[in-house]
Amino acid sequence: MLASSSRWRRELLDRLQIPYQCHSPDIDETPRSGETPHALVHRLALSKANAVAARFPHHCIIGSDQVAVFEGDILGKPHTAEKACANLARFSGQRVTFLTGLALLDTRSQRHQVHVEPFEVVFRTLSTQEIEHYVAKEQPLDSAGSFRMEGLGIALFEKLEGRDPNALIGLPLIALCNMLRQADLDPLGAR
Repeated sequence: MLASSSRWRRELLDRLQIPYQCHSPDIDETPRSGETPHALVHRLALSKANAVAARFPHHCIIGSDQVAVFEGDILGKPHTAEKACANLARFSGQRVTFLTGLALLDTRSQRHQVHVEPFEVVFRTLSTQEIEHYVAKEQPLDSAGSFRMEGLGIALFEKLEGRDPNALIGLPLIALCNMLRQADLDPLGAR
């Protein structure tokens, strides 16, 4: 079970070739006072899985959440073109850290695993015209960091640094495979 409405996360999970269903969780994603970015994505990933657990009592439920962290600020989805452009202008020529929280809740055993996957991107120096063109063309208003790695967003970067580039899209598959194996659900079918 994938506790998400994100088509990007569904496309990533499809790569593992395991059967699953999707159900969108309804949770408040507002950071708590004093909450660190790491603690926020940890809490939200597990909260998303827990939010659908009652409806799926015999499933493994995957929850995930992501934020961008820049100069101490937690940046979620921009929601407007103006904010997306402002974020990208701020990121121009800079290093930005992305944290993706991943939770696997096994409602059969009531056990859960949570992992936070860091990933860093170094943005190219971007002109105002490049930023405006990108935002108008791709409309990344529902994406943490104001870009879509799975699309034209790759043209914004000088380099990527991290263990699993899938984390930038919102579902770190390497960590998820490890979690699934620990829950006796090996994606390769080995026992």
